[in-house]
Amino acid sequence: MNPRNRINVNVIGGGLAGLTAAITAAESGAAVTLWEAHHTLGGRARTAEGTYRTNEGPHALYRRGPHWAWLKQRGLLGPMAGPPAREGARFRFHHGGALRRTPPLGLLRLARRKAEHTPVDTDFMTWATALEGPATARAAAHFAAVALFHHDPGSLSAAFVQERLRRAAALPPEARYPVGGWSELVDRMAGYAWNLGVRIETAVRIDTVPEDGPVIVATSMGAARRLLKDDGLRWTGGRTALLDLAVRRRRGDAFIVSDLDAPGWLERFTAQDPSLAPAGEQLVQGHFPVGPGESGADGVARAERLLDLGFPGWRERTLWRRDSLATGRTGAVDPPGTTWRDRPRIDRGDGVYLAGDEVAAPGVLSEVSFNSGIEAASLALRRLKQADGAVGPRLNPQLNPQPKQADGAADPAGLDLKHA
Repeated sequence: MNPRNRINVNVIGGGLAGLTAAITAAESGAAVTLWEAHHTLGGRARTAEGTYRTNEGPHALYRRGPHWAWLKQRGLLGPMAGPPAREGARFRFHHGGALRRTPPLGLLRLARRKAEHTPVDTDFMTWATALEGPATARAAAHFAAVALFHHDPGSLSAAFVQERLRRAAALPPEARYPVGGWSELVDRMAGYAWNLGVRIETAVRIDTVPEDGPVIVATSMGAARRLLKDDGLRWTGGRTALLDLAVRRRRGDAFIVSDLDAPGWLERFTAQDPSLAPAGEQLVQGHFPVGPGESGADGVARAERLLDLGFPGWRERTLWRRDSLATGRTGAVDPPGTTWRDRPRIDRGDGVYLAGDEVAAPGVLSEVSFNSGIEAASLALRRLKQADGAVGPRLNPQLNPQPKQADGAADPAGLDLKHA
């Protein structure tokens, strides 16, 4: 195929959504240009360079998510680490002001309930209280915050929170971690895209919508709102205090501390991937959502109280530390009476499509970015096929093999996105 005759798809944003969209379009024979404003790809999946390989907050890839099968079929998963079995005994729950080895029994009962049997129109706190009482409902909401990055999970749709509670509490655990940090996964996706012919331009900020073909905007919602000059591109968000800490190794430190008294999570990431820090050191990362009336310092103070309980003597053992306040890290959260279909639609009209973690696509955490990237590219390709014959040779559908089903994962090509 002559490159000058190929139809161009522009992808703006080089995070997981943008890379997924670029790969999907390129596999079907379209010429794709991916534009990234930063010097490196990855978006929120970037991993810091240097001694400590930190992500922007605790990150995990859920094994039963649709992107697991998609990545695996293309040989992009790479080495993945799971929670070590020996560390299960070091999982702690902060409940009632004390550190405990087990969560409330009612929380486990709630976690077994299927999300599809949970009401959309009722908030999680009201629904769970009717089943297990207010104390257990509050603990369950706070536990689910690990997959929400939201300061008040109990106020969100019961069906929305319940899906995340089930996934976060699944046994065996769904969480898996790219060895070496998420940038390793990003690099594999970028290399695959490059081999497909995707033109990747970094350190280039796009201020106007390109007009040489369909455009997929795979940026944060705020950046998309500014680029498209569409003030309606908004969804519920929040702020999160992030804590990264390197400490000298100590026998008996907790693996995970889940705060059931307030939303918060600490995790020792070197337990599953020792390569993230030098030998003899431990890398701990945590996130603590803060409400409208709170500051980042309030979230960090909660983190330090948990460190005192789960990592005794951590102050004297600290070798490196970083605190930050992140905005918009909640991704897509659905208030009562709404589902993912009510979020900003993917098809914005006139050949412009939206992808990211706050748009109308199903999934948990990065799965929303992945699913919306697939759908945005599919819609862009459909538009190109409608114009086929007037602008160049036919796109080749055989270049886009469908992912195999794996570990119960859904086929992304079969997702019901008709209302997106």
